[in-house]
Amino acid sequence: MADKARGKALDITTNYCGDHAGQYIAAALKESVTTGYMTMLENIKYERNISLLSGGYGGSGDDAAINLVQARTCDFTNAGELALADKTLKPVPLQINYQICKQDIVDDWQAAQMKAGQWNTALGADFSTFLLSRIAGIIAQHSENNIWTGAAATAGQFEGFTTAGTGVFTTDPVTTVAIGGAFTVSTVVAELTACLTAVPSAVYSHIAEDLYMYVSPTTYRMYIAAMSAEGYINAYSMNDQYQPFFEGVKMAVCPGMPDNQAVVAQASNLFYGTDLLSDETEIRVLDMAPIDGSDNIRIVAKYTGGVQTGWASDITWAS
Repeated sequence: MADKARGKALDITTNYCGDHAGQYIAAALKESVTTGYMTMLENIKYERNISLLSGGYGGSGDDAAINLVQARTCDFTNAGELALADKTLKPVPLQINYQICKQDIVDDWQAAQMKAGQWNTALGADFSTFLLSRIAGIIAQHSENNIWTGAAATAGQFEGFTTAGTGVFTTDPVTTVAIGGAFTVSTVVAELTACLTAVPSAVYSHIAEDLYMYVSPTTYRMYIAAMSAEGYINAYSMNDQYQPFFEGVKMAVCPGMPDNQAVVAQASNLFYGTDLLSDETEIRVLDMAPIDGSDNIRIVAKYTGGVQTGWASDITWAS
């Protein structure tokens, strides 16, 4: 059968001859993983402030002059100072509007699953389930990528943490470490060690329960290969219960994280904001026939997303 490309949203290339296996496959998509290693803020219709408390710690630096802890006396003397500041998280409204003409489907392998009658040409169950799952996967991949490398200047994206020049880590400066070049199996351990060494002592001293080293799958594979080369293969065998560590810090393997970079931060210090998290999986299918008499089926999704840091100075970024 000749290729079909009618200028609509679905282009079909097929050798269909009257029978179909009832199975659909598509290229792999990235899973939305990073949100599981962040603090989720929901019910944001427009924007939300993140409150940051500082001051009164004593020691060195800016807090030295406003130490709350004083030598004891018989009198009450107010001393020290705390400061409260705000940072704004403003999720970006996003959507999917996708339309399919039923006639494209009727002319092809879906015809066998459709009911008789010109008004009963809804998508077959197999294809409908597959298509909705695919679109949900596309939304998940988009969010995963945008968390790290999205660019607000590009329509349909929100600003990511590591976006070159304009990312959240750049505009709200974090502790940075310059890498020596692209990670390799022979250099990855040294590069990750350098990143961890630069982590502020207050963050690393107690290794908080929610402290993670965020890396890409490629970086993680290199790390596993490096450990295997050193003879630690048994200690690093993986299963669905395996939690990887690097020098005592849990590793978060995030598909959207750029290669040749690493971030060390607490999950409680990285924020993802949205109106309702389940909006990303709520996809509506609208048969337009009873509405405007057309043969179109519209698929609609509406959701919001955005990221922000808390204390940027507690975050370390090797790039």
